[in-house]
Amino acid sequence: MEEILQIFKKLKLQYLLLSHMLLFTTSTALKTAPTLRCGNLQLQTPFLAQNSTNFSPLNLMTRCKSQKLYFRTSLGLFPISSIDYTSKTLIVSHTSCSSSEHFVSPALLSAGFPSPPLPNSLLLFNCSHKTHPTAASFIHNCTRFHMCGEAASEVQLPFSCLVVKDIEKLDPGFHPKDLSCSGYRRVYRRSLSEEDYEGVDLGTRISFDIPDHVPDMCNECKKPNGNCGVGLKCICHAKDCSKRQGPFSCHITRH
Repeated sequence: MEEILQIFKKLKLQYLLLSHMLLFTTSTALKTAPTLRCGNLQLQTPFLAQNSTNFSPLNLMTRCKSQKLYFRTSLGLFPISSIDYTSKTLIVSHTSCSSSEHFVSPALLSAGFPSPPLPNSLLLFNCSHKTHPTAASFIHNCTRFHMCGEAASEVQLPFSCLVVKDIEKLDPGFHPKDLSCSGYRRVYRRSLSEEDYEGVDLGTRISFDIPDHVPDMCNECKKPNGNCGVGLKCICHAKDCSKRQGPFSCHITRH
């Protein structure tokens, strides 16, 4: 009987020690582990600042609001649909056809960041003109896409769909109204083989592949006519960063 009591005491002691170890491990993890998700998107470095020594300007690139992840800009918040940590790119979504009245150029969103693996493109709909003084060689017909909007199909315009394959080649001041286009979509190709633009996805691909040796990514924002887009401007000048949703947010499909 005495031997049984001794065994019981040893087991009880081991149980208490194990319980304390588990409690300590759990409490430590809760204190140090950051929030790793925003909605259905996983957040990793550089979008997490665990402490001041790991801080990066890119920590200011995104914002999680009501479990939705947004790309922060001086124009407002733009929804992010995906993040690829291997290629170091994120996709600013564009889930519908937008009116030219609310045009936001893909180049304006990505200016100042490294060029993405494949260029961002622009689809223009229901245009009365095709030629543009600074973009004649960059704009082409795209016959495989429907018109933008049901009402537009009732009007037979000369150029139902035009494509700008590489938006970075356009003049920064380009606007769909220059060609009298009624609507647009921001798109990017999935691969170089998608020449016919059937295999495209809606949105703008933005690279956050910033080399470690870059001394100051905000240098462009310090120049009078530097390549500082609305996203980089928001990082480099926090006071210019808007907390409202972007100008096309009314077109975003809610789930």
